[in-house]
Amino acid sequence: MDKLKFGRLILVIILFSIVSACSKPSEIIPFGNLSFKEVSLMEKEQPIITKEISLSAIGDLLIHSPVYLDAMVDGGYDFMPMLEQVAPYLERSTVAIANQETMIGGEKFGLSTYPSFNSPYEVGDALKNIGVDVVSIANNHTLDRGEAVIQSAISHWETIDMMYTGAYKNEIDRENLRVYETPEGISIAFLSYTYGTNGIPVPDGKDYLVNLIDQELIASEIAKAKEEADVIALSLHFGNEYERLPNEAQKELIQFAADQGVHIVIGHHPHVLQPVEWVTGKDGNKTFAAYSLGNFLSNQQELYQRIGGVLTVKIMKTIQGEKDTIEVHSPEFLPTYVKFRPELKEYRVVPMYKLTNQDLADASAQYEEIQAHMAQWVPELKFVEE
Repeated sequence: MDKLKFGRLILVIILFSIVSACSKPSEIIPFGNLSFKEVSLMEKEQPIITKEISLSAIGDLLIHSPVYLDAMVDGGYDFMPMLEQVAPYLERSTVAIANQETMIGGEKFGLSTYPSFNSPYEVGDALKNIGVDVVSIANNHTLDRGEAVIQSAISHWETIDMMYTGAYKNEIDRENLRVYETPEGISIAFLSYTYGTNGIPVPDGKDYLVNLIDQELIASEIAKAKEEADVIALSLHFGNEYERLPNEAQKELIQFAADQGVHIVIGHHPHVLQPVEWVTGKDGNKTFAAYSLGNFLSNQQELYQRIGGVLTVKIMKTIQGEKDTIEVHSPEFLPTYVKFRPELKEYRVVPMYKLTNQDLADASAQYEEIQAHMAQWVPELKFVEE
């Protein structure tokens, strides 16, 4: 190499060093027909960490008198035989939530059925035993038997160490945001609200007894949840009973929730299944919505009133440096069916794919219809059959 070429090479190296020193980290630096990306040492050292959990949800537990009478045993009530066939599907999830629509105030207040419910404590025990971790108790039956029954139910939920949301024992209890911390290091905030309480007024000064749907309240609690949890799961008791598709008010409220950044919406009240859907929020975020999970356990007897299910989604948390991202993905659904004998005995919640024609006429066709119904807006919805 002659001196002239060598000098030019030295000049190019000096100029490249000056440009690099003045450039921002990760800035693309053009050089002739080539370009170089300078990566800061901090970026190089930041590992990507991923964590994943699963969240399951089940629909309405309406404990009518034939149900609790069928559960009667010496010295109390045993609901486990009714639920044991679906227990494995809940136990495999990291965290599971149920809509306990009837207050479990216990026998001391007198058990009662529709239209003013009070259920045995043992309903809560059974839910605990099958893997339920959280119960939503804001619904149109919350105030059926008054404050004393609510307080008795809450006392039992606390006794069995079950997280409850949507109805509270006092204002301090209400202000304590329900955040479930999973062993995997992903936290979920559970919020719950109802459209109303069957015309029963909330006692003056005791709004904490039941959360009513109010967009200003919901927005403020979502904002608080964003500061305290990774994931926000919102239970909404809304819609029209026995309608298989959501109405416009449901859609508008879920759009509002998506715009606020909620990750998952779990709907209840219609007592029949309504489809699931991905809803896009104003910031481009995706919210997974189940408009209604139907009845999980009840004595309602029409075909669609006997069908509910176990919804499961996976939640992945990705961490890089100080930035966390959450992705809800891979939704699955296990349709279930409430079997009982004509004399209102032997209530059993059974995976629908296991039904025979002796259990339900044209069982296979009925199952396929439910699959099509639930997946009509989410074709990738997987149905659990194992």
